[in-house]
Amino acid sequence: MLSNLTYIRPYAPELLARLREPRRFLQIITGARQVGKTTLITQVAERSGLRHRFATADQPSLRGPGWIAQQWEAARLMADESDSEAPLLVIDEIQKAADWAEAVKRLWDEDTRAGRQLKVVLSGSAPLLIERGLTESLAGRFERLHLPHWSFAEMQAAFGWSLEQFLFYGAYPGAAPLVRQPERWSRYIRDSLIETTIARDVLLLTRVDKPALLRRLFALGCAYSGQILSYTKMLGQLHDAGNTTTLAHYLDLLTGAGMLTGLQKFSGAEVRRRSSSPKLQVFNTALLTAGSRLTLPQTRANPELWGRLVESAVGAHLVNAADMDVCEVFYWRDRSREVDFVVRAGPVVTAIEVKSGRARGAPPGLTAFADLFRPTRSLLVGGDGIPLDDFLSRPVEHWARP
Repeated sequence: MLSNLTYIRPYAPELLARLREPRRFLQIITGARQVGKTTLITQVAERSGLRHRFATADQPSLRGPGWIAQQWEAARLMADESDSEAPLLVIDEIQKAADWAEAVKRLWDEDTRAGRQLKVVLSGSAPLLIERGLTESLAGRFERLHLPHWSFAEMQAAFGWSLEQFLFYGAYPGAAPLVRQPERWSRYIRDSLIETTIARDVLLLTRVDKPALLRRLFALGCAYSGQILSYTKMLGQLHDAGNTTTLAHYLDLLTGAGMLTGLQKFSGAEVRRRSSSPKLQVFNTALLTAGSRLTLPQTRANPELWGRLVESAVGAHLVNAADMDVCEVFYWRDRSREVDFVVRAGPVVTAIEVKSGRARGAPPGLTAFADLFRPTRSLLVGGDGIPLDDFLSRPVEHWARP
């Protein structure tokens, strides 16, 4: 992907520094589809100067432990032939190989006993499945780097995008060259990203008894991104005889795939948070707009739809930070009073209200929330508050610090 792209994500120096360390290591790189994992690994491997072997398990049929062993053995030969620095083995889309974690554990431990120096980088697009393998088999053996969706600052640096382009077209670098052809761009997002992720990262590798329901839930979640919707109302919208537990499970799977999540209500009681109606939120606004079949000018001309897109872009910025364990993200509502996002980073609580136009006076939701919970700070983004481009250009840590 993006073989002609010279932009390098800010996570490259960290990975390059690890590759240049003399000791061997096992590095796991995770992230949603097409956030640039393969491109980043290729760029860093070439800049490291190490001899390296690249293999991918992303094939129509599942690979197995035997295939992993073959790739590992070929890299071992490189290590045995080298008198200098340890070579590098890269296996892309490792979650596609059956029983991959057990195979990697066995091979890694064999090298440990033999004193063999081999650096290994594994990447995967299904974080939930990768996490399962790491916790069950590879505890204490690896370092992890998680790549979020691209930020506004990155899309601006790599492609010169305006704020409006970022809000509408989202943050998939592979789709950036297609924005001059809106229909083609929309098909690419739907076919190469949404369908591929659901079919190959969720349905193929996870038991889903009602795949049609999962697909409809995803479409519903994108259409209602930025809105609070109870599971009971979701079932009514989906016209399915399923249950709320099934929907919650499917939403967890979509969260793990880096596509759609449900924010919980901020409360002092953990039980109340878990039982609240979720606020649906996409990880990338392209997932919202590609399904609408509308163009950028048509969306911009609809104030209500544009306002939802602005709020979803802020929400995506926050949930991608949460996906990297920078913070936790909630919403808050009490009758007619609401706060769009509540961000908690350790002891620091930040209340955030998003406005796509000018508003008179302080938002009543922020005032009510401040009276109840005494947050560290309350922010208005857009309108007369912090400019939207400024908020999206800075990391969430900047806004959630003490």
